Amino acid sequence: MQNPPAALLAYRRLVGERLRTERARAGLTQQALAERAGLDKQAVSMIENAHSSPRLDTLWHLATAMDVSLGDLVGEGRP
Repeated sequence: MQNPPAALLAYRRLVGERLRTERARAGLTQQALAERAGLDKQAVSMIENAHSSPRLDTLWHLATAMDVSLGDLVGEGRP
């Protein structure tokens, strides 16, 4: 697989930063968030560190676990 485009990498970083910010605001560790969202800690870490592009349902579970909207995680528009 070839390297992702720069715009996708920038968006991964944006989503990861927003996830980290909202998780901290909620006072959760990566492990606690993962448990609430039905994921494993590695999945949360990979998203926060922009190593993966999460599926929409994964983002929904994370947002729901922190009581925030999907928009809070993915933003509106481009980074």
